[in-house]
Amino acid sequence: MTMKIIHTVAELRAELAARGAAPAFVPTMGNLHDGHLALIKQARELVAGSASPVVASIFVNRLQFGPNEDFDTYPRTLERDAQLLAEAGCDVLFAPSEAELYPQPQGYKVVPPTELADILEGAFRPGFFTGVCTVVHKLFNLVQPRIAVFGKKDYQQLMIIRNMVIQMGLPIDIRGGETLRADDGLALSSRNGYLSAAERAEAVQLIGALRAVKVAVSAARVSSSLNLSAVAAIEAEAQGTLDACGWKTDYVMVRRQRDLLPATDAELAQGEPLVCLTASRLGKTRLIDNLEL
Repeated sequence: MTMKIIHTVAELRAELAARGAAPAFVPTMGNLHDGHLALIKQARELVAGSASPVVASIFVNRLQFGPNEDFDTYPRTLERDAQLLAEAGCDVLFAPSEAELYPQPQGYKVVPPTELADILEGAFRPGFFTGVCTVVHKLFNLVQPRIAVFGKKDYQQLMIIRNMVIQMGLPIDIRGGETLRADDGLALSSRNGYLSAAERAEAVQLIGALRAVKVAVSAARVSSSLNLSAVAAIEAEAQGTLDACGWKTDYVMVRRQRDLLPATDAELAQGEPLVCLTASRLGKTRLIDNLEL
């Protein structure tokens, strides 16, 4: 069946009503790469054997961009994206205009709790997760999915959305898709296209720093020396390595996987599951990544 491309809320509701089964949903901002397409394929597998369609959305959401960020220059590649989605097994593409999704100024917003939304990415991008939660909640209301798939590269975003669904009582199963990487380890990202050829060759240093953190944490665990002081030293060494190579690093932080808060000494000694998250700028391009430890 040919993928349907829909631009209005009324058409979307009519199409989904005709299909009669709650979909699996993958929201995106477009400029798609293989990581996005892997999420579509994961959604396809999750509803295999059922009548549920796979729905993707493409919408560059102004609410999650800061005043000095790249909203106006963010690549819009709808024709190419639609072809890729169709080939990956998407059934319906919802690609609304800004006026369609926000017919009035969006005065009502979904504000996530500060303890999760104002740390890490939220500390450097104020209001970012309010913009994310607002548009995702609105898309959930329109699409009414039973499953939604988000990439684990945006680790904090995935956790915030999962918690939003739980607290709002939404009947949606949130699934995480593993981070897809280039052969040299760089996490696939729409913003990788901003990198010059020379910067692209250097960009692998980001995953290199995360892997060095993982090795150091593992060694400290083996020697029973993993504590808050050791974690701070490991973080500082990783950030120093990046900055010495010309990066401008916002953070390299080791946190608990379950809530992204710092682990206590006792938890570190007991093998608390950890994740290292980083955001750093190479030239004009800001990249994020993470690695579970």
